[in-house]
Amino acid sequence: MGIWQKEFTSAFLLFLLVLVLGGLTGLFIPLLLLLTLALLVHQIFQINRFERWIRLGGRSQYPKTTGVWEEIYYHVYRLKKSEKRRKKKLGKVIDQFRQSTEALPDAAVVLGANDEIEWANKTARSVLGLQQSDKGQRIPNLIRFPEFIRYLKSGNYEEAVILPSPVNSQITLAVRVVSYGAGLRLLLAQDVTQLKKMERMRKDFVANVSHELRTPLTVMRGYLETLQDMDDGLSPLLSNSVRQMYAQTERMQNLVDDLLLLTRLETQQRKTQCIDVPALLTQICKESSDMLDNAGRIELVLDTQVHIVGEESSLRSAFSNLLSNALKYSPEDAPVKVRWYQTEEAVILSVEDQGEGIAATDIPRVSERFYRIEVKRSKKIPGIGLGLAIVKHALMRHDARLVITSDLGKGSCFSCHFPIGQICKPKTNAVLKDTPQSLYLNDH
Repeated sequence: MGIWQKEFTSAFLLFLLVLVLGGLTGLFIPLLLLLTLALLVHQIFQINRFERWIRLGGRSQYPKTTGVWEEIYYHVYRLKKSEKRRKKKLGKVIDQFRQSTEALPDAAVVLGANDEIEWANKTARSVLGLQQSDKGQRIPNLIRFPEFIRYLKSGNYEEAVILPSPVNSQITLAVRVVSYGAGLRLLLAQDVTQLKKMERMRKDFVANVSHELRTPLTVMRGYLETLQDMDDGLSPLLSNSVRQMYAQTERMQNLVDDLLLLTRLETQQRKTQCIDVPALLTQICKESSDMLDNAGRIELVLDTQVHIVGEESSLRSAFSNLLSNALKYSPEDAPVKVRWYQTEEAVILSVEDQGEGIAATDIPRVSERFYRIEVKRSKKIPGIGLGLAIVKHALMRHDARLVITSDLGKGSCFSCHFPIGQICKPKTNAVLKDTPQSLYLNDH
């Protein structure tokens, strides 16, 4: 028999007893009221005892009782024990997490929804200068580097931000934020001092070697030009040898020039000015068109006449490389569209071709140094794989980004996205008409 059936049976028997006694004595109503009052007082007493037990945490053994209240006590007691086991298990998991993160060589900081510090490991305390008492403090108030604060506010955590350590400027940190849970974030700071040192050594080595190669290559090229001028054509073998040596020397000269340009983009401070991009693009397209055998391949579309703040030499190199690649990797009769336009978020230069296209797996790597896509072609296309690397570094100097979209066999589109904040006004009283312009450049 269930507990509730027992309770109802007991209540029913008490009611029958009152009914019989009331019939014998004629006091049915008073006896019924007395029974009701007794049951009510009993329930109030049980509720009060249950509330007092719960208020004390329900840790001790529950009070002895009978009936349905014994079942209630028993079920609550089981729930409390189950909760205690889960809490103990969760505590072990948290302890294991803390022990594992304490052993990490990288700094780890758990941040709340408002950038407040909830926990930090030992490495974070040593390289970021955090203290145990900093728990609950907002991390922007403790790490005050402007680039870190901008990175934290941006919400874009795809790339790490490079910072010096707040406690030791000789230590370089790569800080990355990983979002997880409901508004929680994990800040990781890795010591990349040695990597940055090796990167500087590599850059210095490339710059020094390229600079040292420049003089002997210039001398060799000068002598080869002299030999070509002196060649009377009587020895085809000699003429062909000099021609090949000159071509390879010129190729090496271009490589050295590109490496030196990359070094300048990576190391030198930029000298900015307000650049007339439409005029620059018109000049680049005209120069490229003059070097083509067939006219009318380049279509320049100027949907806006806005100028941007930047470095003209690096932008010229970037735009020229994009146009050169589009012409190089397209059929000789295929058009190339160069467009300068503005959206709500950016000012964009796009170079669109109808060439062979790029596989999706190759797109993330095409801007790496010396990376060239291995494709079987009927005609070998010259190049050393530095063009898009130059484009990427030139855009990085302008807080811009390169976006590549491509379909195999249909063509590619390379877009340079400049922030709206880069727009500037030219220092002239002339009125610029912000109207779309489109022109085809040819040899005439």
